[in-house]
Amino acid sequence: MSAADGQTDDGRGAERVAERDSGRDSERDAILAALAPVADGIAATFGSLCEAVVHDYRRPEQSVVSIAGAVTGRSVGGAMSEIGMGMLARGDEADDELNYLTRTQDGKLVKSSTMLLRDSGGAVFGALCVNLDITAVRQVGTLIGELAGVAAPAEVPTTTFGDDVDAVVRSVVDAYQLKRSRPWGELDRDERVELFRGLDERGVFAVRRAVPQVAARLGISRASAYTYLSKARAQDAPAAGPDTSQGASA
Repeated sequence: MSAADGQTDDGRGAERVAERDSGRDSERDAILAALAPVADGIAATFGSLCEAVVHDYRRPEQSVVSIAGAVTGRSVGGAMSEIGMGMLARGDEADDELNYLTRTQDGKLVKSSTMLLRDSGGAVFGALCVNLDITAVRQVGTLIGELAGVAAPAEVPTTTFGDDVDAVVRSVVDAYQLKRSRPWGELDRDERVELFRGLDERGVFAVRRAVPQVAARLGISRASAYTYLSKARAQDAPAAGPDTSQGASA
């Protein structure tokens, strides 16, 4: 086979890959579009305390492609929460998260389910999320529990929801520092690497510009942030998050 034939074969191979990717994106777009009225129906069925959100994980900074109801204060074009980031980090190995509790920054107690969307090849590309504001229900339940002498329920972690993905990234970084009860400057090398590993496992670095955001939040240089992230992934290669080499999404 001549060099020219090889180039022709390579060109045809690239065309086939492009056609396959185009077909896959068309399939995913169709699924997302079909779920928009489903979200409307869910919110209408459960009323004003319910919100249904359709996410496109191909663009985490603007993952909300359809939303019905108003529980978390987001709109179309808004960002995913740290829960979505964690699923994005797990990729095709992620599982649905059903009936979990979170608390919004304005104090609402929210019962949620996140159901992953997969294409015909089994690849995760989005999610349908249902959020139900159960603040009043929980208050009534707590009152009844107190009257019955039952212990108060455990505290529910606060989750950041919003249209600005940078705010979500900052919230996750702050939460990790808070767990350690010490500022970045007082952490030793292993603790710093562990912090970056934890952020990576939560999917923070799947978001574009996340590394500079994390660096700024911690008060360190971008180069230092990339170094700590590289060390975290090198120590735990099977659980490594998305690639942050030049041109990658971080």
